[in-house]
Amino acid sequence: MLLRNSRVPALLIVLLFAAIACRHQAIAAQAPSQQQAQPQQPPSQQPQGQTTQPASPQSQENKTPNPQNQDQKTPSQLNQSQPNQSQPSGQQTQDQDQASGDSGVFVFKKEVEEVMVHATVMDDKNRLVTTLDRSAFTVFENNQQQTITSFRHEDVPVAMGIVIDNSGSMREKRDKVNKAALNLVRSSNPQDQVFVVNFNDEYYLDQAFTNNINKLREALEKVEARGGTALYDAIVASSDYMKKNARLQKKVLFVVTDGEDNASRESLEEAVRRLQEENGPTVYAIGLLGEEKARRARRALETIAQRTGGIAFLPRTLDEVDQISSSVAHDIRNQYTLGYKPSTPKSAGGYRAIRAEARAKGYGKLTVRTRSGYYPGQEHAP
Repeated sequence: MLLRNSRVPALLIVLLFAAIACRHQAIAAQAPSQQQAQPQQPPSQQPQGQTTQPASPQSQENKTPNPQNQDQKTPSQLNQSQPNQSQPSGQQTQDQDQASGDSGVFVFKKEVEEVMVHATVMDDKNRLVTTLDRSAFTVFENNQQQTITSFRHEDVPVAMGIVIDNSGSMREKRDKVNKAALNLVRSSNPQDQVFVVNFNDEYYLDQAFTNNINKLREALEKVEARGGTALYDAIVASSDYMKKNARLQKKVLFVVTDGEDNASRESLEEAVRRLQEENGPTVYAIGLLGEEKARRARRALETIAQRTGGIAFLPRTLDEVDQISSSVAHDIRNQYTLGYKPSTPKSAGGYRAIRAEARAKGYGKLTVRTRSGYYPGQEHAP
């Protein structure tokens, strides 16, 4: 898949090769005189495995970019150029928040043997409950109660991907959808790191991780409104990109589409499987669906959201989208984070079902929404 705006004029290539050829001729002409003027010296030896670095890496195209300041690349190509540098299984780091570099972004570090569960709690009237302490929660993995080893309830920054349908049927909807997406960013933690993917039958990373609202706006305005809907491919590629490049532990995908997937190579089942890799993102989806395509598209969005601990919204009108984006931001900022070390070692492999419960005095029935399970060890493969 071609990158957006990545073509180099043929004339520049010709001039570049001509300049290189001239320089080699000049060096060759100087070589005899230098050999006569200098005594013979043993040839310099370069340590084995050492390579010469270019003097100006900024001038080279299609090299691995800085994920905090990168424009118009495809997630699939970035995944190939940026290998996963996660820690090997068994290596541990301390549970802490720390400022990362000059950006001041707080990075959540955890012990790699600990499973992190992000949970939203609702009361019997479907209202957020935000005053519970650690003792209110119980976590089960494969129906076995686990010991909670860490507990947090505070607004931590998240790594967020905004994944927007750019197919032909979205032409008249993109303006309001873009405003809603920007509203989500403004309503979220100011230290969030956000990227933008626009997709139709292909998908493009039009803005890599940033918290610059102007860059995000420019990326959302890259509207083509043509082609089909490769929803599953775009979600999987965005999740993979996030896994390799996110510096924040908590991850979210905000997905907006108006139709059923009709162009992906990935299936719904495979997309869900990839999203359920350890420490995968929570998906919040908005489906702007007409009656003729509502059933299968609704099922797909609800399945993806439910399995990852998110919500699928199916508004009747486009005017509801902005309010939904505010609700998503509120949900993300009021979650509990529970950590536990599974009683069955991760090395045993296999899918692990997760269930969390909450009970507290003064409340009736409480509902805890979190991911339905995960595949262990995916994030820490050597």
